[in-house]
Amino acid sequence: MSIKSIILASSAVVILTACGGAAPDTKVVKADNKAVLAAVLSGQPDKAKARYNARNPQETLGFFGITPGMTVAEALPGGGWYSKILIPYLGNEGHIIGIDYSIKMWPEFGGFANAEFLEKKKSWAAEWVEGAQAWRAGSEGAISAFTFGGRDTAMDGTVDAVLFVRALHNLARFEDEGAYLTQALADSHALLKSGGVVGVVQHQGPEGNDDKWAEGDNGYLKKSQLIASFEAAGFEFVKESALNENPKDIPSNEDIVWRLLPGLGTSKDNPELKAKMEAIGESNRMTLLFKKS
Repeated sequence: MSIKSIILASSAVVILTACGGAAPDTKVVKADNKAVLAAVLSGQPDKAKARYNARNPQETLGFFGITPGMTVAEALPGGGWYSKILIPYLGNEGHIIGIDYSIKMWPEFGGFANAEFLEKKKSWAAEWVEGAQAWRAGSEGAISAFTFGGRDTAMDGTVDAVLFVRALHNLARFEDEGAYLTQALADSHALLKSGGVVGVVQHQGPEGNDDKWAEGDNGYLKKSQLIASFEAAGFEFVKESALNENPKDIPSNEDIVWRLLPGLGTSKDNPELKAKMEAIGESNRMTLLFKKS
């Protein structure tokens, strides 16, 4: 069965249920959703598929409870690695919302965030929505975008799930400069329906490392501190999964996450060190689920 056929079949289940039709068997619906996602994943380019072993998209989206027809916001969607999966998976009744960092936060990075870069960021939302049209794979679902600190308040209380996939460390990194993590969590809480969820995949640092080291500058955050931040923002911690953990990644207080695959930022010109980093693989990642309480 083609991706389009599977998506149409799944959409029909969503429409039937919404219109008061007979409730489908839960096990059948879950199996159908799994088939839809598997078909979407099989249609991704080889470069994306090469990351499946480390990113586990099928299992991760399943853990977060993402299903066709949902409204899902994705923080820092960038070039669309996950959005390219979500748009066709959510289907004709779905809605994807890309959320970029606050315009005010980008200058904190320095370096690449020059005047030209910042000027281009002003039109990011419109350009991202336009570019995302190429990722539909037959889906006719809605596509929107805005920035943290500038959310569309008309969407408040309408979102089923917000996803932060390796997107929290910079928000935490610049929290002292502009309360950017606090703002992002407040925006997420406002956007979500009652009972809506937040799915987190984030580079996880050892609890025994220095708190200063784990503030985000090195890419890693501590699970305990992150859970505390979400709970302070009004979220309930629901559960965690080990599916994106990598026990080989045990960073010291001198290590940065970008030493590992795929970037190998500290070893490109050092074959011996590069081999060690490749043997570790990608970072150790916590996978957490929160609920709007």
